[in-house]
Amino acid sequence: MSSHISNERPQPDKVLTDIVDYVLNYEVKNDLAWQTAHYCLLDTLGCGLEALTYPACTKLLGPVVHGTIVPNGAKVPGTQFQLDPIQAAFNIGTIIRWLDFNDTWLAAEWGHPSDNLGGILATADWLSRTSVANGKPALMMKDVLEGMIKAHEIQGVLALENSFNKVGLDHVILVKIASTAVVGKLIGLTRDELINAVSLAFVDGQSLRTYRHSPNTGSRKSWAAGDATSRAVRLALIAKTGEMGYPSVLTAKTWGFYDVSFKGNEFKFQRDYSSYVMENVLFKISFPAEFHSQTAVEAAMTLHKKLKASGKTTDDIRKITIRTHEAAIRIIDKKGALNNPADRDHCIQYMIAVPLIYGRLTAADYEDNIASDPRIDVLRAQMECVEDVQFTTDYHDPAKRSIANALTVEFKDGSVLDEIVVEYPIGHQRRREEGIPELLKKFRINLARKFPERQQQAILNATLDYRKLVNTPVDEFMDLLVI
Repeated sequence: MSSHISNERPQPDKVLTDIVDYVLNYEVKNDLAWQTAHYCLLDTLGCGLEALTYPACTKLLGPVVHGTIVPNGAKVPGTQFQLDPIQAAFNIGTIIRWLDFNDTWLAAEWGHPSDNLGGILATADWLSRTSVANGKPALMMKDVLEGMIKAHEIQGVLALENSFNKVGLDHVILVKIASTAVVGKLIGLTRDELINAVSLAFVDGQSLRTYRHSPNTGSRKSWAAGDATSRAVRLALIAKTGEMGYPSVLTAKTWGFYDVSFKGNEFKFQRDYSSYVMENVLFKISFPAEFHSQTAVEAAMTLHKKLKASGKTTDDIRKITIRTHEAAIRIIDKKGALNNPADRDHCIQYMIAVPLIYGRLTAADYEDNIASDPRIDVLRAQMECVEDVQFTTDYHDPAKRSIANALTVEFKDGSVLDEIVVEYPIGHQRRREEGIPELLKKFRINLARKFPERQQQAILNATLDYRKLVNTPVDEFMDLLVI
């Protein structure tokens, strides 16, 4: 005898309405959030420009059908492409994420909130060009920064207490959710339409983490976020047609997200939505490396100098102990062969070995010509990761949010170098004063990779001054970035 199941349509899940009401109604007043969003925009675009120097990335760019040009379409920085907003979001999102050099958020779930810029910037540019063509005003770059703050917040707050990786789902689900909400507001969805749009993002198929882990680690991890933010634009546009949503997409018995994909557990929340995530986001400033290794790489750079001063080389090393936090062990502690750059930039041993040998770690150091150096695998085999419970505790502590690593080098002659401990990387909120000048240096270097000197200067004149930037129409800003 089957039990009766009501077909009465329920009220929308609270998770949906909380996201939507935040996006539509929250006023960002915190100056630190606006200031950090400004720096985040510059850094994120710079990461995309560097990615354009890699053919493995650029082969994925452009329109779906070669030669297509979209009137009033969105432009892709550093290229001559002008595309529909969905494909432009994929292009922009892909270059942003390609080198694993944009910002990071670490909690129960990990991710890169600036991945959302792909959908935000593409949509804002397309809307602006369409408005101007119809004699109406463009959106301003302040609208883009507000979208970034809110997308960061949605992705980051959902990540604080909810581990999608533990149920096998990739963190780009959060990019899709956040981008859908923010893009939906940009295109003018009503509250009900926006609830529908966010529900469509949850009911969508979600990416597995297969491409991030051995033995399948591969380059999809570099375009997965571009795919997610472009899918968000698509779903928001579908909702704008009046297409229905699914109000209990999370809580529906048997068929909802919680039962199907989250082992029956409901989301937990540590805090309300505000601007906390943008204020505390982590920048990758010095090294294009998975963020749990950033402090380890910084420690390895210090050890490289100590090796030189001692007259020893990496050939003299017998053992390296990596005292670290649990998340690092779970994600980037790797033994055995590394098959491609995507595999190497998620191996803590590789990311320590290169700076110990060469005194640097750049995106180019993940390529085959460097990876073929036999000294790297010799050093990797000498490394052991050991969890420090206090490091793990401090990693989850909202008052600290540390990403600590400590390295101890033992030599074949029995001598030992003093342990090098780095708790907070230079991109951490606690090191902002030290980090921002380096972030701006990184931005200038990345501009120089693609643009002639005069254009570099024009971009700098338009972007470094916050007040000038926020009052710049989005289409004019994007025109500055066309090569």
